[in-house]
Amino acid sequence: MPQAKGKSRPRGVKKAWAGRFAEQTDRLVEAFTRSIEVDRRLYRYDIDGSIAHCRTLTKARILTGRESAAIIRGLESVRAELERDQFKFLPEDEDIHMAIERRLTELIGPLGGKLHTGRSRNDQVALDARVYVRDRLAVMINRLKALQRVLVRQAQANRDVAMPGYTHLQRAQPVLFAHHLLAYVEMFERDKGRLRDARTRANVMPLGSGALAGSNYPIDRRYTAALLNFPALSQNSLDAVSDRDFMVEAVAAMALLMMHLSRLSEELILWSTQEFHFVDLPDAFCTGSSMMPQKKNPDVPELVRGKTGRVYGHLMGLLTTLKALPLSYNRDLQEDKPALFDAFDQTDRAVEVMTELMRRLAVDREAVTRALSGGGMLATEIADYLVTKGVPFREAHEITGRIVRWALDQGRELSELSVEELRRFSEKFDSSVLQRLTVRGAIDRKAQIGGTASKQVDRRLRDWAKTLS
Repeated sequence: MPQAKGKSRPRGVKKAWAGRFAEQTDRLVEAFTRSIEVDRRLYRYDIDGSIAHCRTLTKARILTGRESAAIIRGLESVRAELERDQFKFLPEDEDIHMAIERRLTELIGPLGGKLHTGRSRNDQVALDARVYVRDRLAVMINRLKALQRVLVRQAQANRDVAMPGYTHLQRAQPVLFAHHLLAYVEMFERDKGRLRDARTRANVMPLGSGALAGSNYPIDRRYTAALLNFPALSQNSLDAVSDRDFMVEAVAAMALLMMHLSRLSEELILWSTQEFHFVDLPDAFCTGSSMMPQKKNPDVPELVRGKTGRVYGHLMGLLTTLKALPLSYNRDLQEDKPALFDAFDQTDRAVEVMTELMRRLAVDREAVTRALSGGGMLATEIADYLVTKGVPFREAHEITGRIVRWALDQGRELSELSVEELRRFSEKFDSSVLQRLTVRGAIDRKAQIGGTASKQVDRRLRDWAKTLS
């Protein structure tokens, strides 16, 4: 049978724009264009913005004091219904903005229709989205600070532990475990900076831009901005209603943050394997296998790694939605919020769960120390020693490579070689080289700013403790 077509049917509630149309909205169109399931989370911001707009209309003498008080009381009643989950959404409610206005009018009568004077859903939704982004970014910055504190505490607790540093996932040079953890603290500090920057550009008030051209009413936009705690006003009404740069910037910052969390997750996954066993993940943050009783799977870092791709997808989705939109508002922009909301939700949860995981992380010091043997990690120390004796670095590099090859063939560690054995390769060696062939010596010679030497790591730990207090 052919599929039934959508039909128009009588409604109990008129659309706000129904006067222009001879037919009511088709059921299929109504379902297709409805966004209430997504944007209902904006209700607090929408009501706050409506109250501020109401007061601005009163200041402009468009509403009387009595009308304003009645509207604000009605809005607070709507807020209470929503917060108590007693608000009844109707099929005719396209979005949260129209649902609130519809319920307000039910509560206070035709006076509710005066609230929309001087504004459009275009500047209304832009306002709600900006306040939402502003608030969520502030929460995320604080969450990142908590994660940094945990990493610093782990670094302090393990500040005397040396570990292999890696390049190409091959053992390279010894570093302090604390130095490794502090690398992520630096990354997250940059993330906080990007989130703050995004928050600054989101924190601009668009209300008063109308549908696209501004308002015919003598509203005081600075007054509205002060009521809503905005430090700046949009300066072009066309841009204000169509701008979603602040969303893209926020999601881009979150994509970078998730990338850093994903890198940390990958290391935790590797370090918790039997092959490494540098760390033991808390049981409460792992799962088992339905088939293999011995398994302890690092599901949390794996999911963080996976959700990183999800946030990347939201960034590309937003950019693609915006890439060819003419000015000013277009309904395509309704598709911005699913990406925005989910990016915030996934990133916020990832930061929160990784903070608690890192708080409970156990470091296997013996396993980390054992990993320092083998692989010739002190080779660079030999090459640099020869340079101090006047040997050009490229020649010192070649000599050291031959020493490493010989030691591997002999099954020997570089630290086990005698001065006499080293002198087979260069007469520049003397007993002073032995001071270099220790893990601690190799670490503490990296004493410039940013190096892994104990004194530099201790200095940075003190800096972070002060910064994050």
